[in-house]
Amino acid sequence: MRDADYDLIKLDVTRAGVAIVTLNRPDVHNAFNAELIAELTDVFAMISDQPGIRMMILRGEGKSFSAGADLEWMRLAATHTRDDNETDALRLAEMLLRLYEMPQMTLALVQGAAMGGGAGLIAACDVAIAMRGTQFRFSEVRLGLTPATISPFVIEAIGPRWARALFVTGESFDADYAHKIGLVQYVAQSADEMAELEEHVAKLVFAAAPGAIADSKKLVRDFSGKTIDREVSHRTARRIAARRTSDEGKEGVSAFLEKRTPSWKN
Repeated sequence: MRDADYDLIKLDVTRAGVAIVTLNRPDVHNAFNAELIAELTDVFAMISDQPGIRMMILRGEGKSFSAGADLEWMRLAATHTRDDNETDALRLAEMLLRLYEMPQMTLALVQGAAMGGGAGLIAACDVAIAMRGTQFRFSEVRLGLTPATISPFVIEAIGPRWARALFVTGESFDADYAHKIGLVQYVAQSADEMAELEEHVAKLVFAAAPGAIADSKKLVRDFSGKTIDREVSHRTARRIAARRTSDEGKEGVSAFLEKRTPSWKN
């Protein structure tokens, strides 16, 4: 991986192949601005191109995961033309899409607050662990706005009924509520439990074949919401046939039958 020089995020890559991306604007609760969005877009693309990286962890420095949009950034946006605002919003949409489409497993570690776009980042990740007491909100309607850019990821994560309720009310909710609706998969009671859950997820990831993880993520993207018919059945049959004849598929089945560890766990 090339050396990365970022101002608003930190990137660490472990020898085992875990990339840790940290939002590093703690003084403003890791709020989004154009520069932060650009740096995240770049780092997600760079990590995606590294087959040696098996997992990406996204976290926020300081008290909060992310408070959403930076107030100064929003103030400037109000003075821009509609075309300029569309271009600006497209950059955020592209960043979220790059995160969503990463071939590696992605894990969000969430504390303090995750508002608006911060909650959108969580929705775009595969798995999220939230510290008990974390506060979430889609507060855009209170500002006369809508959570349009993050909406596809949030709707997929929690479903249209919950999304509609939370989008139109702008209601604040806690980690237990986020767990109930599917925005996060785990709630940690303490920093120690957060670390234990993080290790648990990492062990699951490293027990699985990286190519199979990437293909499984693509299965969900490609077949979510599709009518189950013969065409879908044929397409899924072709997918598993390709996996069975892949190097990973052959290695995994052979390792199971021979009662040995597959190569990706070495």
